[in-house]
Amino acid sequence: MPGPGAFLVGEEERREVQEILESGYLSRYGRLDNPDFKRKVATLEEKFAQCIGVKHCLAVNGGTSAMMASLAALRIKPGAEIIVPGYTYIATMSAVIAVGGKPVLAEVDESLTLDPKDVARKITSNTQGIIPVHMLGNPCDMDRIMKIAHEHDLFVLEDACQALGASYKGQCVGSFGDMGAFSLNVNKTLTAGDGGLVTTNDNNLYERAFGFHDQGHIPSLLGVEFGNRTIIGINLKLNELTGAFALGQLKKLNHILQTLKTKKSALKNALMAGGIKNMGFRKINDPDECHTILTVLFPDAATAQQVAKALHTITVFDSGWHVYNNMEHLLAYTDAEGNKPYHAHMLPQTDDILGRAINLSVGVVDPGIGASFGINILTTDAEIPAKAKEFIDIVKPMVD
Repeated sequence: MPGPGAFLVGEEERREVQEILESGYLSRYGRLDNPDFKRKVATLEEKFAQCIGVKHCLAVNGGTSAMMASLAALRIKPGAEIIVPGYTYIATMSAVIAVGGKPVLAEVDESLTLDPKDVARKITSNTQGIIPVHMLGNPCDMDRIMKIAHEHDLFVLEDACQALGASYKGQCVGSFGDMGAFSLNVNKTLTAGDGGLVTTNDNNLYERAFGFHDQGHIPSLLGVEFGNRTIIGINLKLNELTGAFALGQLKKLNHILQTLKTKKSALKNALMAGGIKNMGFRKINDPDECHTILTVLFPDAATAQQVAKALHTITVFDSGWHVYNNMEHLLAYTDAEGNKPYHAHMLPQTDDILGRAINLSVGVVDPGIGASFGINILTTDAEIPAKAKEFIDIVKPMVD
């Protein structure tokens, strides 16, 4: 059960992919004088950079790869502390560990994104950067996070994997920090099955990220050069078929965002009209979010558990690898000094908020984040009041 882009696969994607199938040319590299080279990956990079207002975009084979390439470009020092939220996909932590850093878990607030107050508390002399995660399409409080980063000379890498298309105060997420990372997997706003995008305004960071994504090469359509490589890299390249599919999806971004905004507003307004007294909604840091999820909050975890059971879903606390308590591999992780830095219930504020929260699907239908009950991008205007009534009829007697 996927994100909104996967519901809308159609002619745009087929046309882009058909060009590659007919040419038979699959590599992101080639010569411009070769008519079979359609440069779909390079075009995707150019158009996405324009879309969110940055100088550079690098397409890679996944959101985790986008995080790793960014962290490598930022020259993570061995053992450097990088502040991340306790509510995010495991990839945010695993990418830091993979490049030799140490994730430091911080609390989220009722926006389900990083709590700036706890970020400030977690900074030490070993802190090198902050990774704000625009969780469930909701932009972080970037004003406060950027202020903290500037005061302490820390880099900011925006994990925008779940927030492609979101904005904060008129500026696209992924354009605030030193670098941004996006995902194109099946559960995201746009999809190509898999894939990722790195964004930055810094020429040097772009060149280093490009080098890391392909064996140290400098940015080039040709893909080969000698004597200019400055970083040891690996292979995270995106191929032309995936790039072509993503290009087709990108054409639908504005339609997706506007459709979800309308549907989420209709669902939320219908729930509010139901007069459920002891229920609220998560804080939205900017109205130009992705509108993929509607999160409801209850007074306590026991009530939320009861409601979730009646709706045949689960609380956010009980959902999968996005909650640090459920990351058994992270909790078992032993660092280079033999320490186990992570343990269950180390973030009491996060535990409390997630225990009281239930995610309702709007654009992303994913039991892995607890979003089993709700609507999707294809739900009709006539069906939304019926779904809201179902929710109200079940929940109101339980919490009022």
